[in-house]
Amino acid sequence: MDLEKRVYEIAEKHLPDESIFMVDVVVKSNKGPKKVLVLIDGDEGVNIDTCADLSRLVGNEIEENNVIDDAYRLEVSSPGTDYPLKSIRQYKKNIGRQVKVYLQDTELLGVLKAADEDKVVLDKEVKKGKKKDLEEVEIPWSDIKKTIVQISFK
Repeated sequence: MDLEKRVYEIAEKHLPDESIFMVDVVVKSNKGPKKVLVLIDGDEGVNIDTCADLSRLVGNEIEENNVIDDAYRLEVSSPGTDYPLKSIRQYKKNIGRQVKVYLQDTELLGVLKAADEDKVVLDKEVKKGKKKDLEEVEIPWSDIKKTIVQISFK
């Protein structure tokens, strides 16, 4: 089993409750010790205490079971604003927000309206003369390379 999958399983079993969920585990090994990044999210967001508690539990289990032989640095956090959405649960959490969906050969900007097992639905602004209308666009999961939530300062 690869290291990312093993750490994902360890972190997932130590999540505090059903409102917190796993997003990703990324292991980077550039210069120096490996960096093990555990990304979590929550239906109502994630606070620093939740990250710190999970970091202690995951770190203890990694040490007790010798999951990583070399030196490493463990970091537990929520994904940043530039991190792509990974799960349907993240998409659902962001319904009503503006997103940029990267497809194979184009990008779509719109308001996330829905997400289910088959597709994502956006309300995309379309200009019709001097008027702007909303057009509903359905995007199958297989067409999506990544989706980034757009930050609004309005």
